[in-house]
Amino acid sequence: MDRAELAASALSISPPGGVSREVVRYAVAVAITVVAIASQYFVPQLVPALQAIYDNLPGDLSVVYGIPIVAFLVLVGTGPLRHATDRIRSAVWEGFRWYGSMAALALVVTAILTIAYTILDPSALTLLDRPNPALELAQGNPWFFVGFSFVIGAFEETIFRGWIFGFWLGRTDGWIAPAIWTSVLFAAVHLYYGTTYGAAAPLIFPTLFLTGFAFAAAMRYSGGNLVVIALLHGATDAAAYLTLVSTTDGLVLRYGLVLIGLAVALATYLSMTYRVFDPPAGWWHSDSTSHSELPCGVGREPPSLSSACWSGPPDPWEGPRRFLRTPSVSILNRSRLPPAEWRPPTMRTCARFSRKHTGSRSSDFPTNLSETPMRSPDTSSPKGTG
Repeated sequence: MDRAELAASALSISPPGGVSREVVRYAVAVAITVVAIASQYFVPQLVPALQAIYDNLPGDLSVVYGIPIVAFLVLVGTGPLRHATDRIRSAVWEGFRWYGSMAALALVVTAILTIAYTILDPSALTLLDRPNPALELAQGNPWFFVGFSFVIGAFEETIFRGWIFGFWLGRTDGWIAPAIWTSVLFAAVHLYYGTTYGAAAPLIFPTLFLTGFAFAAAMRYSGGNLVVIALLHGATDAAAYLTLVSTTDGLVLRYGLVLIGLAVALATYLSMTYRVFDPPAGWWHSDSTSHSELPCGVGREPPSLSSACWSGPPDPWEGPRRFLRTPSVSILNRSRLPPAEWRPPTMRTCARFSRKHTGSRSSDFPTNLSETPMRSPDTSSPKGTG
């Protein structure tokens, strides 16, 4: 096997004329997950003898969540979960800002659809009066399900964002396409909304999709953290179960989280120096989560075009880098660096900083990274970090 084949194998890039084995194993795990989750809707009817498994909570959880987890562990491994507990403070910020933004957008979309239904098919709105099957199941012991929501949130985020979405971080040029289709899949497996609310189900699925997209974006921008989005997922479900105890308390919890998220999103928008973590290809193969991910901007002036901060030749574990590797600090942990050592992370803010403090022109720095040629790292440069 020559060097090109070794690099393709390490990067999980499909060789000419075929698909990599890793992607095939991933696809099999996703298929098993979909079948396992959907089985609760058709297996009891097709095989009445198995009804007892789905009628008790441990049996149902073993099929719906246990089988997918085992499938991913065996076929994919724990690589995509490598940073599940990293960067908690940044993950809190990212989790709330995406959660609040997408929840607000979901309210707008739902309002527009409600107006459309009122005009086109008012009778369909009466279908929303049907009881929610999940809430009906919790009628006898709502407090148990309020607490158990966080367990379900952890399971679902590990499967959908950790493995199904996280698998693609670092393997593709962008993250939005995987976030979209995995969020569609997340919404689609909630089949009971379709079977329960029929023609009115389109009023519910946009919220499921946007919630999934928010969690995917929060995971990506926090560098792979799953803890915070699992807690937000659990709190969202817990708010629904809490309405069985007190409608007011349930609504306060639900929309309190949304308002906090909107406040964080507004603060992010107003912050001119906010940065995000842009995971390089193969990011879970790196053991480093701190200093070695601060190669550009920390303790140095903005990089020159020949700086090692620029994209270089592909590394067998990192893949073809196309973006600047920026400091893994955010508005939340900026205070951990001495003021003299902190530099705005993006090239635009680097240019502003340089113009203000060194007199350099903004033309010294590229404004369109996609037009910048890939350059090999200049290890002799005093500004390079490797």
